[in-house]
Amino acid sequence: MAALARSIKQPRRRRKALWFERIMALLALVNLGLVAFDLSYVRFRDGYLQLEPELTRWYGTTVKGIVPERSTTGYLATVAELENQVAQTGLQSAEAQEILQQLQQQSVAMIDENPFQIAGKSGTLERIKSTMRSHLNTDSSREAFLQFWSPSRLRQQGWSGEIAFFNAQIKPLIETNFYRGIAFDGGPTDWFWRIDACFIGLFVIELIARSFYLSQRYKNVAWIDTILWRWYDLLLIIPFSALRMPALALSRIIPVVVRLNQARLLDLEPLRNRVNRFLVSQVAIELTEMVVLRIIDQMQNSVRNGDVAHWVLDTRARYIDINGVNELEVISERLSTVLIDEVLPKVKPEIDALLDHTLSRALDQAPGYQGLRQLPGVSSLSDQIARQLIGQVTDNVYQTLKRTSKDDRGAQLLQSLVSKLVETLRTEIKQTEGTIEEIQAMTVALLEEIKLNYVKRLATEDLEALAEERYRLYDVSQRSGGSKKYTKPAEPT
Repeated sequence: MAALARSIKQPRRRRKALWFERIMALLALVNLGLVAFDLSYVRFRDGYLQLEPELTRWYGTTVKGIVPERSTTGYLATVAELENQVAQTGLQSAEAQEILQQLQQQSVAMIDENPFQIAGKSGTLERIKSTMRSHLNTDSSREAFLQFWSPSRLRQQGWSGEIAFFNAQIKPLIETNFYRGIAFDGGPTDWFWRIDACFIGLFVIELIARSFYLSQRYKNVAWIDTILWRWYDLLLIIPFSALRMPALALSRIIPVVVRLNQARLLDLEPLRNRVNRFLVSQVAIELTEMVVLRIIDQMQNSVRNGDVAHWVLDTRARYIDINGVNELEVISERLSTVLIDEVLPKVKPEIDALLDHTLSRALDQAPGYQGLRQLPGVSSLSDQIARQLIGQVTDNVYQTLKRTSKDDRGAQLLQSLVSKLVETLRTEIKQTEGTIEEIQAMTVALLEEIKLNYVKRLATEDLEALAEERYRLYDVSQRSGGSKKYTKPAEPT
């Protein structure tokens, strides 16, 4: 019953943990959305004004310290005053004429002083000037504004049409201009850190609580290690806005994506598998080639410098032994056993044939033997005797070697023979003039040929065939022994 109760509690605990992870992941996603909106607000403020003007203006005033720019706001106020005056007294009234003169003066001042420059919107002023020049069909921006606000032209073109053009084409551009205050540190006013601080405080509390829980659950794990387990969460608690490091805010994408994946709100396994396949397929060949060529180069350098010859031929050379066992002796002993027990019985017919041929050639060269072979029955009898003699000798030699290898004294003598052969070979190689240099030169040349042929084979391999095989192996590994038929991906990456 206790086990049943535990099995029931565990799924409930997992469901609660999953819901908690999902809530925190969604909060992190909301925070990332606010960060992205804040970073893009100034640059894309014009677009936000068209989508949601009231919210955009409220955010700019409350969070970014953005207020209307005085000269452009006054310009639009003068236009509104003109519209009211024309509606009351008409375009020919003295009051309307005076307002038109003010608009001409303000237009020239706007062109000369460029009040859009402080907000980094000089391009908007250029659009205004270009639109007005195109509308008036003139090359001068000043002349275009002076003609536009002239009473004669407004009467000629019609007041309603011209003011409608201004309100539709020019006014929205002028309204996008703004003035942003300066903070005490010399940067532009920005109070987004107040909003971000609420999320940072929440993530700090979660990080401390999670680290405390894990350190209590795993007694041998230090508290700092539990924080490093989820190092990506540290990116959520860096106050980038207060530090004025907007580029660092983009790093919050990492913990948000990881949390969404852990909360099962986002499945990143296909993407991860594709990235792994891409990295392996693109890097594996180059990395393998680099490693193999580097190993061969090191071997060539060792041969050229005489390190290999010094190690092989000089028994007094310093050698690091890690297990107290002479590996060469063990290998030679093992090879001797395999040679006697496994190899010799299988090659005995070939050895007998070779000895028979050798003995026959020796007898043929013996004086008087050819005459003896001319006697009836002697030739076949001599061949039978030779074969029996050779077979008996090889059998005796094999059995002797086999008994000797099983005997402690015989094995010791055989090992002594092998050691003597190796030592004698070392001595003769060192004493023979030019042998070491020739072997080294031939070894370096052989390694160079191997290196060149390896690179050539890699360069001529069919990359399409390699990709096909890679996808086939990946598909088999993913199916874990399934029986579905392999189909190549439509667009492999």
